[in-house]
Amino acid sequence: MKITEVRATVHRFDTRLPIVGKPAGDAVRIVCEVETDEGHVGIGMASRFLPHGVAAIVQQHLAPAVIGEDPRDLERINDRLHKLVSERGQTIGVNLAALSCLDLALWDIIGKAAGRSVAQLLGGHKDHAECYVTFGFGAFDRDQLVEVAKDLQDRGHRRFKMLVGVAEGGLREDAARVRHLRESLGDAATIAVDANESLPLDEAQRLARMIEDCDIAWFEDPVWRNDPRDLAILRAKTIIPLSAGQMDGHSARFREFVEHGSIDIFMPNSLYNGGMTETRRVAHLAQIYDRPLSDAGGGGIFCLHHVAGFRNGTLAETHLGVEQVERALFKAVPEVEDGRLRVPDAPGFGVELDRDVMRDTLDAAA
Repeated sequence: MKITEVRATVHRFDTRLPIVGKPAGDAVRIVCEVETDEGHVGIGMASRFLPHGVAAIVQQHLAPAVIGEDPRDLERINDRLHKLVSERGQTIGVNLAALSCLDLALWDIIGKAAGRSVAQLLGGHKDHAECYVTFGFGAFDRDQLVEVAKDLQDRGHRRFKMLVGVAEGGLREDAARVRHLRESLGDAATIAVDANESLPLDEAQRLARMIEDCDIAWFEDPVWRNDPRDLAILRAKTIIPLSAGQMDGHSARFREFVEHGSIDIFMPNSLYNGGMTETRRVAHLAQIYDRPLSDAGGGGIFCLHHVAGFRNGTLAETHLGVEQVERALFKAVPEVEDGRLRVPDAPGFGVELDRDVMRDTLDAAA
């Protein structure tokens, strides 16, 4: 089996939050399609940052290096591609995003050729993953947060993540929002918070103290740039488990987190870190250090597979904006049932692109 063609296109979607009607974010996708001489077409994806730059890297620089290669030779291909995007040092940023969408497409091909899901290729621990929903955006006031959360409960959700560092009233209002949600949903609901790397260490420490009695499942990306040293200081001073890895979750970064004792939960995202090949390395590191493996950052259907595939996989993320994108872009996606998502029955990542939507959402480069 040989790669015959690689395509990368940028697509833009209109995502809206309930009640307030404001944008829900995660509205841009780079879609990579890889074709083989045996008729398999693999789908990969990256998201958000400098999308036309990412698509150009894939199309103009990475594609020529993989034409004629067997997509199953992942180590050979990754060795060749990493040398193209960075001949020294750690590959980061749009370079990793370009690797991500191409690598994911290769995994999709391998699964289709083998008749197995990517979750099965990774180890096949489960055919589903328990999930949480990212919903608590700053656009909602306290009562709207509760209204949206209760609607999500009616749709089968049991675990909820809200953003902090977003309240106009500062940390005290952030804490009040968390407390209001806890009191409204009761003790049975799981609640986590995410600062999106927005807080200096001292503010992250203060906020953690304010909400510790609210039974917070984890505090995600709490400090600026996820500095491993600052994370370690915060971790030593709070009972709330810390998590990280959404944006720079390659294996070298997680090694730093381990070496500094920075986090409790590994959260790689294959749309940003170099793809499923890199996530597999992170997953094995998590197993070696007995850390749970989760997902964050809009990985959607792709990251569901690593959570289901590995025995230390815990929770997959659903996201109000990402759900809208995936329901539009793919002909069918799994829906939450009683707090869990099932891995699609089809091989690879188990999804098929809607060609009409691909055409209608195409965002041509200026």
